[in-house]
Amino acid sequence: MYPNLYFALKDLFGSAPHFLYFINSFGFFVALSFICAAVTLTRELIRKEREGLLQYREQMVWVGKAASPGELAVNFVIGFLLGFKLLGLFLSSSPLTANVQEFILSGEGSIPAGVALGLLLAGLKWYEKNKQKLPQPQEKKVRIWPHDRVGDLTIFAFVFGFAGAKIFNSLETWDDFVRDPIASLFSFSGLTFYGGLICAALAIWWYARKNGIGFWHLNDAAAPGLMLAYAVGRIGCQVSGDGDWGILNSAYITDLGASKTTLANPGDYERITHQYSQVYLPQFGSLDKVPHLAVKAPSFLPDWLFAYPYPHNVISEGVRIPGCDGQSYCSQLPIPVFPTPFYETIVCLILFFTLWYFRKRLTIPGDAFCPLPDPQWNRAVFCRKDQGQQQI
Repeated sequence: MYPNLYFALKDLFGSAPHFLYFINSFGFFVALSFICAAVTLTRELIRKEREGLLQYREQMVWVGKAASPGELAVNFVIGFLLGFKLLGLFLSSSPLTANVQEFILSGEGSIPAGVALGLLLAGLKWYEKNKQKLPQPQEKKVRIWPHDRVGDLTIFAFVFGFAGAKIFNSLETWDDFVRDPIASLFSFSGLTFYGGLICAALAIWWYARKNGIGFWHLNDAAAPGLMLAYAVGRIGCQVSGDGDWGILNSAYITDLGASKTTLANPGDYERITHQYSQVYLPQFGSLDKVPHLAVKAPSFLPDWLFAYPYPHNVISEGVRIPGCDGQSYCSQLPIPVFPTPFYETIVCLILFFTLWYFRKRLTIPGDAFCPLPDPQWNRAVFCRKDQGQQQI
């Protein structure tokens, strides 16, 4: 497993720049998944615009104005925060830099780097506005198409998705939240999937309605990208070993010295779970309640597709790897598990290519996102006509 990009490149090339230690593998693939979703969504919205399914909206904007004090202040604040934390992560000598999450949530940072980057961003904003400055600023009417708003949609999905996941997780773990609400809300762990889905969906629905974007057409345009984004995001789960794996495969055991799986003999599963009961009892309460299934891999497939021990996983789950000289990421699972993130990546890639292939043939709004079992059922009962578009 590669908890961050430093370990990945070091394993592949023998060495890697130290700053890559601060780029977590899971976060890297999540960011990449958002980019994939944004690119595919933009392409689909442009296609629908060309087909006349989505229309532009006109908006009055000022051109030729100099940068306002407010714009300069916002750019300075953003630059200061980025410099104080991100650049400070590489420049600071604080021991907290060994743990990115702790450092970001602490008061540590580099003030000179923050001021320098803040002044740089404010200066770039001033230069950009000054280059377009007119003797007499004018208010013009511009056309804004749905694909021009993909950046806003991506930010809405990220902000409200993360906030919803944290809020719902706090409600689920209410005792922990009451005990330490700040740590519960601002930690990087503890996310509830459906909370993020609900809040992000409501936020995007509101934004689409406000800006005249046909909601079902937007859903259809987003459907392939959502599958691609999920597939890429689950690569991050597999690569980092973040605990989102499947149940134990009791047909195998882990060769702890070699960090690989071997076929189990009768009684091996019971022996090893009792030997390493400290791994399973905190989570399941009883060894009899540990979910497991015995499935042997077909001879034409590698064993790891059915049983994987996730060595060096990012959550330090399992038992220590013999000979591992690091202070962290030195654990592996004594009984391997089904690598479900890998399965989900494969399935979602198949769904993505299927949707991408058939997207032009699905002409009823909403069919790509949520096909209905009864073709006679008219989705328009939930829609109304608004300037030739269907909106929720």
